Amino acid sequence: MATPQRVPTLNRPNIVSVGTIAFLSQELMFFAGLFAMYFTSRANGQAGDWAEQVSNLNVIYGLVITIILVTSSVTAQFGVFAAERGDVYGLRKWFTITVVLGVIFLGLVGFEWYEMIVHGVTIQSSVYGSVFYIITGFHMLHVAAGIIAFIVVIMRVTKSKFTPAQATAAMGVSYYWHFVDVIWIGVFIILYLIQ
Repeated sequence: MATPQRVPTLNRPNIVSVGTIAFLSQELMFFAGLFAMYFTSRANGQAGDWAEQVSNLNVIYGLVITIILVTSSVTAQFGVFAAERGDVYGLRKWFTITVVLGVIFLGLVGFEWYEMIVHGVTIQSSVYGSVFYIITGFHMLHVAAGIIAFIVVIMRVTKSKFTPAQATAAMGVSYYWHFVDVIWIGVFIILYLIQ
């Protein structure tokens, strides 16, 4: 008796995962360009008032902001773990906490902007001011986009039956959020620590 031959199956990657990775790769290049702008400006701006402008940054405050954003990444991952278990309540709870932490982060960075402006660091005041607001501003836009994405996922799992597609969407949003958090760690190191 002849044994039937097995036909090899194709294991295609999840299109959402591939799309997310492609998008995040593009975003990584965008932020790499911003960091390159910072280092070029810093190298050319040392003779000016760069050191004076940098001295207005509050490193401890920046660390607090960073801890809040990193904590939000942890809560986002707890939401993903809940999604993998099919726990809709846990997903909504952890993603809602992530949204709240993201909003707090935006508020604290906004306050940092206010403090810098009070100390005379503006976009028009110096190259440092321009670079600082461009980098932190684009990061804030990415955080705001992540918050909106979390809210969309929360609303989708509230209105309909929880599906594997929704779990995949939750994971995709969390990948984006982790990416935004890692970028902020780079921003914190470059802007606050290296100076």
